[in-house]
Parts: sequence; structure tokens; C-alpha cells
Amino acid sequence: MSRILITTFGSFGDVNPYIGLGIELQRRGHTPVLAMPAIFREAVEREGLRLHAIRPDLDVDDAGLIRRIMDPARGTDALFGEILIPSLAQSHADLCDAARDADLLVTHPAMLAGPIVAEQLGLPWASSVLAPLSMFSVFDPMVPPAAPWLYTSLKRWPSLSRAFLWLARRVTDRWARPVRTFRASLGLPVGGNPLMEAQHSPSLVLAMFSNVLATPQPDWPRNVRVTGAVLYNGPAAPAISAELDAFLSAGPPPVMFTLGTSAVEAAGDFFRVSADAALRLGVRAVMLVGRHARNRPDVRDRSILAVDYAPHAALFPRASVVVHQCGAGTLHQALAAGRPMLAVPFAHDQPDNARRLVDLGVARVLTPRRYMVDRLTHELRALLTGDYARRAEAVGATVRDESGAVTAADAIDALLADRNAATPQSRRLTT
Repeated sequence: MSRILITTFGSFGDVNPYIGLGIELQRRGHTPVLAMPAIFREAVEREGLRLHAIRPDLDVDDAGLIRRIMDPARGTDALFGEILIPSLAQSHADLCDAARDADLLVTHPAMLAGPIVAEQLGLPWASSVLAPLSMFSVFDPMVPPAAPWLYTSLKRWPSLSRAFLWLARRVTDRWARPVRTFRASLGLPVGGNPLMEAQHSPSLVLAMFSNVLATPQPDWPRNVRVTGAVLYNGPAAPAISAELDAFLSAGPPPVMFTLGTSAVEAAGDFFRVSADAALRLGVRAVMLVGRHARNRPDVRDRSILAVDYAPHAALFPRASVVVHQCGAGTLHQALAAGRPMLAVPFAHDQPDNARRLVDLGVARVLTPRRYMVDRLTHELRALLTGDYARRAEAVGATVRDESGAVTAADAIDALLADRNAATPQSRRLTT
């Protein structure tokens, strides 16, 4: 069987789907190797998978950097300008080392060295995305993180959507330029925009998001396979703590408040406001506040429980409403749980993901700037009393039926088979 190198960068929302894919590939007899920051070693190796550490490393204690990354206007600049571009040469060196005996490479949009290494080594290559925004479609336009109010006009007028994508290309050129310079230093053609069209493999693009979020558009890349959700969320047991289980069993389903594993580092007043709104409504609440004491609301009411972390897959089905930041990982777990949602999108793909939830009729949206007690109380009351629960359960049933890891692994197997069929047998026997 084949050695398949899977590379990603980001939070657990960017890691868990690839661990799920690695588990499925290993079940089929392949040897998957996950190339990602060393901080994820324990999460990878507890599933019996191999990790090859790739720079840049993640500093989860740099709250200032996380806040800059989660800023709706400047987050992309911080991510690429402060982390990904300065470490491109290091990422390339690490990935080259990991890929020398690989049979296929699977890339994540943030791993800018991935397409370069695939081209250098002549590796079969499958790219992947975790959210529809990464398709940059004129016909299914994104919600711009810094200007969500533009979406209605972009949707109404395709000519404006085309102009917006042209502008996005110009804006991202300041990050694309150093990638092109690095390619030229290796003797490679300049290529397209590595943040847009050049992130996609010409052989296979794995759209690793639920089919309910988007359907293929005429201007999507060729060879796209929408796999459905990959719902891996860590080991099946232990699911949740005894304390949390007892709280959940002691009364009506609570409202769940979470900001995932990135935005939680830039929570601000989110959890204090959440606690005040829950008390005003008279509803129970569970808050996933992360590692920092500053996130714990100063509330000593038995109707509210704050814990550091709990697996979303085990927690969300026991909620009345899930309030979350709309990162791809959290979003898919909430969809699968079949519970109504309040989306509080910060940056990157999150505003676009939130809009898609609203279009599905399973969510309402409240931006972080408007996340105040009066507004939050109003939104939660609407979700608790409206028809959102019925629609959310119907959509959830569809998402739970998806087999994202299986579908993605099928597509990878087909790509490998096509590659082997195109390679003369005599050459295969000597490699």
C-alpha cells in the first residue's frame, strides 16, 4: 500500500478532520503520516498515527498574536504576514524531508510549501479545503470578513462579485509575491496566486465540508469532490467528565457557549455577557472557557457550569442551543448535533460559514461587536421559541449520514490507482 503525507496548519478545527482521514487511510492498509506542528503530537499518536513535525510551531500562549489573527479586518494579514510567509523556507525544508519517500501528498490551504514540494518532487497531489469560502466563486460569493455588509450586493450582481475577486487578488498579492520569489529561487515557474487558485491541485480537490453548506459551482476548480463532513473529535472515551455529565443530567438541556480552540484566546467579555444573558433568561448554561482564568465568569449560580474543555461531539447533542464562533470544526459538530445555533463569527471563513447556517434556517448571527446582554437575550429567546430546532434536526440527520473520511479516502485511492495505471510497470518495479 501507499505512504500518504497529510499536511495542515491551524487549530484543532484544522487538524481533527485530517486525523479522521488518517485513521480511515490506515484502516485501508496505507501508511498515513501527518505533517503538522509538534504541538499536536499527542493528539495524532494516541490514534496510532505518525506525526512529522513541521514548522512554524504554534505558540498557544501568545494571546496577543491570537487576537490579531482573529481580527476581522487584519486577521489574514497577521496569519500570513507574521507566521506563514516568514516561515515558508522552514516549512519547505521540513516538508521536503517528510515527503521524500511519500507516494502522495494531501495539502491544507495554509501550508504554502505543499504545492511547491509536490511540484519539485513530482508527487501526486490532492489539495483540500475545509470551508466553501476557499473556492472563491463568483456564483456563490463569500461574505468578506472585514465587510460582511457587501455580501448582499455581491450575491445580486455577479459583475460586482468578479470585481471583488479581482480586488482580493490585488490585496493578497503582498503575500503571494514572496511565495513566487521563493518558487523562482528553486527554479520553479512563478505560478498563480498561492492563496487563491494555485492552492488547488489539478488532479483532486477534496472539499472536506458538508454537502448542506455548498454545491459545486461552474467556476469551482476541476476535479472537486465534496466529501461531506469528517466528524472526528478525538477519542470516543472518556467523552465528558463526571461533573459535566451530572450537570447535564440534572435539568433541562442547557445553552452551550464555546469559541473553539482559537477564538477562545481572544474571548474578551464573551463569557461574562453569556452568563448574564443566561441568568436573565432563566436558562441553564455550559461554558467551554479554555485554559485561562480570565475567561471564567464571576458567577456563582448553580444553573451555570464553566469547564475548560469538553468534546463537542459528546456535548452538543445535549444542548438546547449552541453558541459558537463558526470555525469549520465547531460548525460541523454543531450541525451534526442537530441543535439550533447562534453564530458569533470573528474572522477568516467564519462570517461566510455563519451566513450559510442562516440560509439553512438553523441559526441566527450576532457579531462579536454586538455581543451584548440585551441583543444576546433577544437572539437566544428567538432560537429557543422559534422553529429552528425542527429544521436543525432535519439538517443534522443529513450531516450525520455523511461519511466524509470514507469519501475522501475513496477519492485518494482512485487518484493513486490512476497514477499507478499511468506509470509503466517496469518503472514501478524499480522504484
